[in-house]
Order: sequence, then C-alpha cells, then structure tokens
Amino acid sequence: MEAVEATRVRFRPERITTLFVGESAPASGDFFYDGNSTMVRHMQRAVEETLGGAGDFLNRFKAYGWYLDDLVLTPVNQLAKAQRDATCLAAQSSLAVRIAEYRPLAIVSLLISIKAIVEAAAIAAGSNAPRFAVPFPGMGQQSRFQAAMAQIIPTLPRLPMSP
Repeated sequence: MEAVEATRVRFRPERITTLFVGESAPASGDFFYDGNSTMVRHMQRAVEETLGGAGDFLNRFKAYGWYLDDLVLTPVNQLAKAQRDATCLAAQSSLAVRIAEYRPLAIVSLLISIKAIVEAAAIAAGSNAPRFAVPFPGMGQQSRFQAAMAQIIPTLPRLPMSP
C-alpha cells in the first residue's frame, strides 16, 4: 500500500477543489492513479463527455483541483461483508482528519454504500462542502454512474485550466 499512497501523493493538487472518495484501492492493484482501473476509465469517459478535453486525463484531473482519496487506505474488497463494513466505519475518523486538511469545496462519494460514512466524516471535519454520491461503475452500474456523473460534473468546483 505504500506504493499506492506514494502514487496518490504525486497526483495531489496544491488546492483540492473537489474530493472524490472511493471505498479503498482494490486488492488487485488496479489503482486509479496508475491509470489502469475500471474507475479511471469510467471517470475519464464521464468527464470527457461532459467537459470535453484531450491529453493525459490524470494530469487534467489534477489540474482541475480534483483528487481521489479513499475512505480506507488498505484494500477491503476481498473482506467478508461484516468485516468490510466494520473496517469502513472504523476509517471515518481518519477520513475526517484528511477532509479537514484538504478543505475541499465539494465531496463526491464514489460508492453509495459509503455515503453516510463520508458525510459523517465531512461533518466531523467541520466541512460544509456540498456532498454528492454516485454508484460505483461496476457490476452493471456503469450507465447509472455515467448518468449521475453527467448531472454533477458541471456543478463541481474546478480550477481554471492553465494555458
């Protein structure tokens, strides 16, 4: 997980305008910021269909001030449901500390099942940023993800792009 966090730090914008919160990096190693995950492909499609854009997507994502962090900093996708739920709930205070540090202008939960935990973390952090939740783009939810993202992307705060 050290490699995942080191990679994540390289893509952290100086000013985080929109914080996307996933459940955790997957055990498979298909990490968003490596550019080889289902999430990055669907996120890129949603962003480009809404805002346009060309070139390196992850650098553009960072240039917008957008940042993807995870609720849990170790993989949970292979845990039994009860253990997974408990691990996610236990990570709420850690996420609250990070939200307080990041001070995002908007927060997007990238999995409906973590929405309440992310909202509680934002409240604990003293954040009044608008909060959104979209379905994870897997297990037949890809079109629901795209539709939800198309609705919120135009409203998400982003930094002006550099020339």
